[in-house]
Amino acid sequence: MAVRRSKLSGLQRDVLSLYRSCLREIRKKPKENRLNFIKFTRTQFEKHLALPKSDFGTIEYLLRRGRHQLETYANPGVRNIGM
Repeated sequence: MAVRRSKLSGLQRDVLSLYRSCLREIRKKPKENRLNFIKFTRTQFEKHLALPKSDFGTIEYLLRRGRHQLETYANPGVRNIGM
């Protein structure tokens, strides 16, 4: 019995890509602070779970904001994050 996967839209793929990029960057942070970064990332994504898939403008805005945050937190000088 094969598992059937629905095709993802371009925006859905972009959101998943951003999430995976965040998790990859977290692996570069000090081990003792990684959990803080994971909690922060998860919280940021979970805030918008109820957002309708058809709200393209908001999703695109959040993707831009998320990429900018990722770029900021990927800086090696950022070693911890507070919530």
